[in-house]
Order: sequence, then C-alpha cells, then structure tokens
Amino acid sequence: MFRPDYTDKNTDTVKCHLASYIGSSNQFISVKAENDGKGGKSRNDKQEFQMRSQDREQSKDLNIDQIELKGFSRSLTEIEFLLLILVILYIVVPGTTVTAEPFWMTLSMLAYAVFVLGFNYVNLDTPQYAWKLAIETWVMIIFITWILWNTGTIHSPLLNLYLLVVISSAITLDKITTTLEIILIFAVYVFLGAKSGIEYDMAGFSETMVYFSPFVLVAYITTMLASDVHYGKMMFKALSETDEMTDLLNKRSFIPMFNKAAEVAMKYNQPLSVMMIDADNLKEVNDKFGHKAGDKLIVTIAGTIEDCLRTSDIICRYGGDEFVALLPQLQATRAKETGERLRSAVENTSFDADGKKIKSTVSIGIATYPDEVGNVFELLEKADEALYECKRTGRNRVTSYSSAQVASSVEHVSSAKLYEVKQGGSRKTDKT
Repeated sequence: MFRPDYTDKNTDTVKCHLASYIGSSNQFISVKAENDGKGGKSRNDKQEFQMRSQDREQSKDLNIDQIELKGFSRSLTEIEFLLLILVILYIVVPGTTVTAEPFWMTLSMLAYAVFVLGFNYVNLDTPQYAWKLAIETWVMIIFITWILWNTGTIHSPLLNLYLLVVISSAITLDKITTTLEIILIFAVYVFLGAKSGIEYDMAGFSETMVYFSPFVLVAYITTMLASDVHYGKMMFKALSETDEMTDLLNKRSFIPMFNKAAEVAMKYNQPLSVMMIDADNLKEVNDKFGHKAGDKLIVTIAGTIEDCLRTSDIICRYGGDEFVALLPQLQATRAKETGERLRSAVENTSFDADGKKIKSTVSIGIATYPDEVGNVFELLEKADEALYECKRTGRNRVTSYSSAQVASSVEHVSSAKLYEVKQGGSRKTDKT
C-alpha cells in the first residue's frame, strides 16, 4: 500500500541501522527554523534548556571519541618526548657525527620542546581532534629530517626514528594520512640519499627500496592491526546501542538522541511528538504459544513500526513489549493520524507459529510539544500517561495526552458529583 512521505528502513545490518538513526539525528541540528523567535518558549523551558546545555558541556569528557583521542594525544606526547630524549642522548655521547653548530642543534631541540609543550598543554579543556594529531606527526617528520641532515643523512643511526612517526600515524590516524606520510618520508629518504652521493640508477634505486621497505612493512602491519581494533570497537559500540532481537535502538542510546531532538525543538520552536507503543497480548501469546512465539511477535511489531514511520523518525525498543518513537517536526494531529495508521497496520498483521496464525494489537500514547506539552523534556512522561489511559480504557486504541487529560478531568468531575450525591443522600437519611 502506498504511503506518502513514508519509506521502509534498511535493517540489513546493525551498522546501516545505526547510521540511519545517527544521520537523522544530525539532520535535526542542521534544520533552519522558519520561525526563530523566542516567543514560543516559556521561562521554565529556557532555564531547563540552559541547564541541559551546561550539563552537555560538562559531559564532553565522557564522550567516547574524545576519550580515545585524548588518550592518543597523551601517548603521542610521550613518543615526542622520547624522540627528543633519544636525540639528546645521541648528541651528548662522545664520538658521534654532528655537522651543525651546537647552538643550532640546541635551538632546534628547544623549539621542538616548546612546540610539544605548547601544542599539548595550552587550553587543555578544548576538545581533541584528529587533525591536531596529524600536525604533530608532520612536525615530527620535519624535526627528524633536520636531525638526520646534520648527523649523517641516511647513514645516521637516528634514521629509524621515522618508525616512531609511522607507528604513531598508523595507530592514531587514518590510512590516507599514514600513506601520505610514508610517501613524504620516502621522498625525504631519496633526497638525503642524493645528498650522500647515491646515484639513482636501476641498481641504486633498487638498493634504496630494499633499505626503505621495513618502513613500508611496519606501516602496513600497524595500520592493519589498528584497523582491526577500530572495527572491533565499532562493532562493540553498535551492539551496545541496539536491541539484539529487533535491531532497533535500545534505551541507552535513545535517551541522548531524545535530549538532542528536544533541545533542537525548543531552540527553533518546532513541533516534536513522542509515541509510546505497547503490545496488548504478549503475555497471552507467551503463555499459550511459548516464548519463541512471543519473541516473533515483538519482531513483527518492530517491523510494522518501521514500515509505518518515516526514515527520519527514531524508533527504540524501550523494554519488554514497549516501544518508543520520536517524531520530529510532527504536529499533534498528524502524530495522531500516524498512530492510527500504525495501530491499524499491527491489527491487520499476523504471523505463523507452529502452524497457528497469531495476531496482535497495540495501544499507543502520544504527546506533542508544544501543542499539548509545554515542557519538551516531559514528552516521554506525558506519552506514558497517555498510554496508561489507553490501557485503562480498553486497549487497541490511540490516545493523545490532551485526550487523556480531558478523560481524567471528566472522571474527576464525575467522581466528585457522585461523592456529593452520596453525601446528600446520607444527610437526607439522617434528617428523616
């Protein structure tokens, strides 16, 4: 059946699944609001937005990528100091070849030490980036080349210091950067060889390649090992952020995305809807057909939710038989229509378990900012209240938070009137 503006999601692999959600989340930040005014924000919303922004700034150090990059930066700094110490030891040892004046050698080492200290220990609280690590490795190449130029060129015992650059780049940077640095080191090696009097005919070039091949081999092996470690880390991250049964996001990874979407909705005064979805008969299916059938029911509902929602919507298995969908830029009326379409699709979907046809229904609670909820960060709570009203009034239905509030108010008024009637009846009885 054709559904305008709705497409199926690709869930072939965990990696593709996560990428679609992360891409959708990043789109929230780049959305330009038509109305960027602040009139739609309440004072409490502004205060909470500021508090959450401060919390986000304070929690930067907890970002996994930042932790990794800062760890790489510390290791690279230690390697740079090790490089400096090795050069100093070589120079102070009697009998070594040093063609430059001691003043220039001392000045170059002092300049390199100042660079390392300034680059790594000034503004420690700033985020770490891969390009900073790349700059440090390029500077290492320049410093080593200067040292080799003044200590015997390619015949210098310090030639293998280039391996520090190769290993550091292979572990901390990408393959392209490492390849470019290997090419640069090779060009410098050829240049230093020419300065030493090597003639680059066929025999001379072959000899150069033989002597340089260990650098290439170390770079290749280190890069492959680093790539395997990175792949394992990404797979572990993907598994920790997705539900194993449905390949949807889990609660742990959904909450940060919800907070990001809430902040964007508040900042640009855009609508944001949350849909809480609960399977009505999972317990009955488990009891009657077994837990395998119950698991299949969960997977079937998850697939139906993906089919009915947009690719920009964020879907999460919140726990057990409960799902949450985050619907950016969707007003209350459209969210209710989407919920009805989803409820109908689940009701008309079935699956076979041991030759028996099993069907299910869902109850859906919806809350929308700012149409129904003034505080965007309360959307999950209010959607849960709407879901509770669904369960209380009969299941297999869609209830918005505003409808739940009206129902609650009517029930309260009815209870109050009934109480007054009972109290009046009692007084009348007493009088008689």
